[in-house]
Amino acid sequence: MPDQSANTEPLPFVQIYTDGACRGNPGPGGWGIILRHPSTGTEKEFSGGEAVTTNNQMELQAVISGLELLTRTSRVEIITDSVYVAKGSQEWMPNWKKNNWRRREGKSWKPVKNEELWRKLDTLLEQHEVKFTTIKGHSGHPENERCDELAVDYALKLQNQSDL
Repeated sequence: MPDQSANTEPLPFVQIYTDGACRGNPGPGGWGIILRHPSTGTEKEFSGGEAVTTNNQMELQAVISGLELLTRTSRVEIITDSVYVAKGSQEWMPNWKKNNWRRREGKSWKPVKNEELWRKLDTLLEQHEVKFTTIKGHSGHPENERCDELAVDYALKLQNQSDL
């Protein structure tokens, strides 16, 4: 978390709604985000994807892409339907880091899956004050439904390009 002791100005607050999607797992995938600045009412949508990826990778990339858009240290609420990303960021990552990015599997140690993305996310989380809010996916939450639409549309676009 950033040190704000020398700066008395409050941090700006932003909300980042995220979702990832994949057509096959692995397969063409997409992510979608809504970046909202509640105090100004400003809201922007973004999407992207990969030709060959997994759903978990797209869920991670959505959060990474949202945080990369921020131009200054902020208080951030990430609203996601991915328990994997929320729990990974808040609960599992400290132990992974302590154990050199390895996790226990039975009696042996295994590398953390998607380590490169987790490391990138870790660096970004350290730059901001981040709170995760997990919501139920496909439950009619308007922003989550829109992020899903953005992610699926991008994945479909990649799938259609590969079908040519």
